[in-house]
Amino acid sequence: MKAPAIAPGTTVAAARRVLAAAFRACGVDTPEADARILVGHAVALDHAGLASASERLLSKSEALAVTALAARRQAREPVARIVGVKEFWDLELVVTPAVLVPRPDTETLVEAALAACRPRGVRQGVQLLADLGVGSGALLLALLSELDDAFGIGTDRSTAAIDTACVNARRHALQARSAFVACDYGSALAGGFDLVVSNPPYIPTNHIATLAPEVRDFEPRAALDGGNDGLDAYRAIAADAERLLAPGGALVLELGIGQADMVTGVLAAAGLNVESPARNDLAGIPRALTAWRKP
Repeated sequence: MKAPAIAPGTTVAAARRVLAAAFRACGVDTPEADARILVGHAVALDHAGLASASERLLSKSEALAVTALAARRQAREPVARIVGVKEFWDLELVVTPAVLVPRPDTETLVEAALAACRPRGVRQGVQLLADLGVGSGALLLALLSELDDAFGIGTDRSTAAIDTACVNARRHALQARSAFVACDYGSALAGGFDLVVSNPPYIPTNHIATLAPEVRDFEPRAALDGGNDGLDAYRAIAADAERLLAPGGALVLELGIGQADMVTGVLAAAGLNVESPARNDLAGIPRALTAWRKP
């Protein structure tokens, strides 16, 4: 489907309407929101600015910019990749091709991790936490923003992902309370963590081709592919959990749809005490599973 060509002299409001209609026609889930973000990005206006400047006429360069951005979204490139940032837990994070776009569902993991801190006392009691497969740094930085006395270590097999996480740590003045290590999950870490979190790859290999184009074609495959049954990463993390966790420490993992029972079995077989049921996301899907190392 041909992208709409926005002519110079089109109003901001009209450009938004044209983009929203085009996005709706090609099956984009949130056409109005995407049109608002992309037009705002092209003309350097935030939400309030777009409303107040709805009748402003686009210049030639602005019209060309809107047209180019619309073409990218019609090709199903995610909005966050087009504009280069995504908000997560009230933190605006830089997104690069090396990392997953942080999703609202993953905020459920932050909630579960903060809840897991409470049995140890006040949240400030968590001293050391790790994020295995740190990606953009979304989980680690969200938790550090809430746990004032904690120091966090993020690991990733991708050095490009670690570079992105470092940028985001500096962006939110958390670089002094974080460090990043290139390794496979927790293999290079010494242990003693009060809290370990991970949003690991959990899509079965043969399911990746069925995913939405925004995920299938634009997310890094290594961050998606969980092996034949989607459980490879869970097995690796579970096998190392007792070494990584301090006595009584918590492990909190994101789940794929329908994986709660299987992952519970993997963690229980590794000798962890698993909290049941898993915490649901806003759609009611079990999304975050917590397990504990025995004291």
